[in-house]
Amino acid sequence: MNIQKDGKNVTSRREWIEKLVESKGKVDIEELASHFGVSSMTIRRDLMHLEEHNKLIRTHGGAVAPSSLIGETPYAQKQTEHLMEKQLIAKQASTLVPEGATILVDSGTTTLELIKLLKDRNDLTIVTNDITIAAELVNASPKCIVTGGELQSGVGALFGPQTEGMIRELHVDLFFLGAHAVDEAAGVTAPTLEKAAIKKRMMEAAQTTWLICDSSKFSKRAFANVCQLTKLEGIITDANFFTSFKHENYHDNMVIAQA
Repeated sequence: MNIQKDGKNVTSRREWIEKLVESKGKVDIEELASHFGVSSMTIRRDLMHLEEHNKLIRTHGGAVAPSSLIGETPYAQKQTEHLMEKQLIAKQASTLVPEGATILVDSGTTTLELIKLLKDRNDLTIVTNDITIAAELVNASPKCIVTGGELQSGVGALFGPQTEGMIRELHVDLFFLGAHAVDEAAGVTAPTLEKAAIKKRMMEAAQTTWLICDSSKFSKRAFANVCQLTKLEGIITDANFFTSFKHENYHDNMVIAQA
């Protein structure tokens, strides 16, 4: 079959695009335009149509499969995934914490690795909504403040009106934001509205926000919006990022953690 000739037929072309997204996981507008012999604007209209029918999720310059919309992962599972990368990211992030700082630390396993590197610093005040992080600081040097709220079973994060209310009263130097999903168009997203709300309040309380997450979180979307990437001071991730992504599509201040 002549792909370019068939590409002139709207129905056939959209069926082919749907199949390509299913098989490859993501597609690029310019590549599709060249593949089918049509304009980029035509492909954009195709992607809009397919997104309206829940066949894909549009991104900057292309689209990804709906399976990229991810949910919550149990804490025990996250602790063992990409551990070396998380440790390198945490080491890089630890260099950003100035003497005498008050910091907010998001729930998550990358932020847990960061806390392990800060636990001997008696000049710090650390605020968190993660009970595993709080437990790590029980016999440690920093002053630790734990937000109130409802405990998310299996995850260890505190959330809800009490959590948000306490965070609204705070003014801190630095917030280390964790992420379930990061997309160049959608920004940082979270699996639940409640979790997204906590992250937003934390960003509002901090002078500066750094996103720290491993490269497996990129080009994915979760349910609830947290922030656009322009709201971040920068992003710290691992070197595997460059095998699949371009830093200029995400943030000008992209820091790659090295061994």
